[in-house]
Amino acid sequence: MKRFGLAVVVSLCLASPGAYAQMSGKPIKIGVLTDLAGEHTENTGQGSIVAAELAAEDFGGAINGIPIEIVSADHQNKPDVGAAIASKWYDEGVDMIVDVPNTAVALAVQKVAQAKNKIVMFSSSAASDLTGKACTPVSVHFTYDTYALAHVTGKAIVNGGGKKWFFMTADYAFGTTLEKETSSVIKENGGEIVGSVRFPANNPDFSPVLMQAQQSNAEVLAVASSGSDSTNAISQASDFGITQSGQKLAILLMVINDVKTLGLPVTQGIQLTEAFYWDLNDQTRAFSHRFFAKRNLMPNMYQAGVAGAVTHYLKAVKAAGSDETGAVMAKMRELPVDDFMTKNGKLREDGRVIRDMYLFQVKTPAESTAPWDFYKVVKVVPGDEAFRPLSASECPLVKK
Repeated sequence: MKRFGLAVVVSLCLASPGAYAQMSGKPIKIGVLTDLAGEHTENTGQGSIVAAELAAEDFGGAINGIPIEIVSADHQNKPDVGAAIASKWYDEGVDMIVDVPNTAVALAVQKVAQAKNKIVMFSSSAASDLTGKACTPVSVHFTYDTYALAHVTGKAIVNGGGKKWFFMTADYAFGTTLEKETSSVIKENGGEIVGSVRFPANNPDFSPVLMQAQQSNAEVLAVASSGSDSTNAISQASDFGITQSGQKLAILLMVINDVKTLGLPVTQGIQLTEAFYWDLNDQTRAFSHRFFAKRNLMPNMYQAGVAGAVTHYLKAVKAAGSDETGAVMAKMRELPVDDFMTKNGKLREDGRVIRDMYLFQVKTPAESTAPWDFYKVVKVVPGDEAFRPLSASECPLVKK
């Protein structure tokens, strides 16, 4: 009997710290920290909130009788505002924050999450530093990152013959990171950078930038930005007749809403990288039609990523039987990421979710047969090829 008792004590001591954690009994509260009025609002904003609500609906709005609550706020694209909201939310019982467009805001919120030992899951922010040197044990980079954008789109265009590049880059963390990582891919695959120019956020006039790009004699003019800056650059490049003159536009981050805004005559032929497209299969279509019924828009990869992140989080809470941070993070790493947008994905120790990425090409007006019929699949890139390998990671959590 004494030996049996000792064995029980030993086994309990060897169990993981969160293995016997219980539900706190309070509501499971998820905060959608997003952009409700700035340059990213059309692509995230209310659509991200709807996506989180749809994921909660899939669980019947509760887990084991404990209600799921969705709260939301606008971070105004200001790191101090985002950090203050995150700190207040966590103190008030928010268990997980999701979405967080804007890399600078994401990095600020990630620090708060680590200090409070609370979970944050990034769907819309892009910088690969979130799972690199800035990684934490409580953060998840769920949807895509700058490394994947650079390696899928950049490599495809260089290997397709676009060797001489000129960068038009947004002068903030996301843009400069994307230029740096894409430049490395270009050089590794035999291309060269012939010039670059920076522009400020919310730039209304790209004429000076486009004139420098035209005069560079580059074969590829790369736009390293997002949101309204990308759509403005594409629209004004069309007005300049850049693609008609033989130079190719490389849009390093663009989503389906941008194509809808600009139209197929302007965007046709552009190649881009995304983690999601509404018309890939029956599951993506089913989710997208539910989303459309609430927003009258098809979801993009950021919004789908919010739904996927919330789904994976809630699955982990249910499987762990706990809302304690350590127990939930352990379960999220243990469970495969398997939902309407991701098949057999995995959450690595650096916080990066590894999933297939898609290289799409925007259809011509003649190829499109229905509203929102915008993309054709050029290539499916396995996650282990699309994302930075752990062997090259700067994350201090990664054992080498």
